Amino acid sequence: MVEVIVERCAGLDVHRDTVVATVRVPGTGKSRRRRAQETRTFGTTIAQLELLGDWLAECEVTRVGMESTGCYWKTVFYALEQRFECWLINAKHLRNVPGRKSDVIDSRWCCELVELGLVRPSFVPPPEIRRLRDLTRLRSTQAQERCRAIERLEKVLQDAGIKLTSVASKVLTQSGRAIIEALIAGQRDPRALAELAKGKLRPKIPQLTAALQGHFGAHHAAVAACILGHLDFLDAAIAGLDEQVAIRIANGYQPAARLLRDVPGLDRRSIEVIIAETGADMSRFPNPGHLASWAGVCPGNHESAGKRRRVATTPGNQWLRRALIESARAAARTKGSYFGAQYRQIARRRGPNKAAVAVAHSLLDVIWHMLTTGEAFTDLGEDYFTSRQDKEHQARRLIGQLEKLGFTVQLTPAG
Repeated sequence: MVEVIVERCAGLDVHRDTVVATVRVPGTGKSRRRRAQETRTFGTTIAQLELLGDWLAECEVTRVGMESTGCYWKTVFYALEQRFECWLINAKHLRNVPGRKSDVIDSRWCCELVELGLVRPSFVPPPEIRRLRDLTRLRSTQAQERCRAIERLEKVLQDAGIKLTSVASKVLTQSGRAIIEALIAGQRDPRALAELAKGKLRPKIPQLTAALQGHFGAHHAAVAACILGHLDFLDAAIAGLDEQVAIRIANGYQPAARLLRDVPGLDRRSIEVIIAETGADMSRFPNPGHLASWAGVCPGNHESAGKRRRVATTPGNQWLRRALIESARAAARTKGSYFGAQYRQIARRRGPNKAAVAVAHSLLDVIWHMLTTGEAFTDLGEDYFTSRQDKEHQARRLIGQLEKLGFTVQLTPAG
């Protein structure tokens, strides 16, 4: 018989409009050896969730488990977390045997798994971190939408035969913005448009004149004006979110942000994302490997019959993973840094994408130790890998390569 871990527990099957709750408690009377079970259905309004909480308190429930169903679990979790120990459980861990399926069966199955200790809770940050997450995640989606809007603007220019990006590095530089606004205003003379160039684009006016000779029409102007207005709106929204995030970081998380500022590749926004996703509390993660697995920047594990296969990285927190990959690519370009040397060493053998994931893993390892111990960052240096190599072995290897090319090599030690 499987040992009962939680004497009084509940399992919730959460939907948009209803919550099916099953409670399992010790039996009474002659059925004392058996477990008593009861299932009820509630709505998802605040009043109905209060009734659910009262019923669970009446049953003296100590732990409540629920499946992470879309965003619908949030209302239920937030309503109960102050009164009970709430567990948010990964949907993959709640799979039942194929066959009959209903809301009541799902809630009972969830309750039984919690009762027997066969599931683990997912990480749900405290309320202040959840509010910070909402802001940083919206800012990320707005920044992505801004990139898509710029791509749409580039398609409009290409459709009109305007080859601005063939000469300029980007569409929306100061020169590019001035040229596009002039096109929208009705200017069609390529020479006059090229004269709007500024800075480093001024010496390229002849090439720019040829690139701006297209067939930009009235409908192109209408679409481009709409996209520019959308970009201005997104810029204002991102600036407002930046301000809100900075206020919340300053109120309680400034020491962690100041500590991470010295790590190569981490800028202000990436640090804010790291704090928002992890809560800057590393006690939730037993070791750096656990954190890397949760973030999805470590390789998967597939072993069968003594053979190990290469598999993709584990699924994890997509917001943190994206910020770490971007930071890793920035750290790889940092001169004199350990991360740059690590990136180049791996990229030669396995390509730039795998190298970026490896550097992201190293960054997260450093972040875990810094936030755990409070120690400042110390770079190992770009000569970390070369200084650990056996010089005699490296010399023999290089001599062998030269001898294969037909050379005779004689080494003379340096003074």
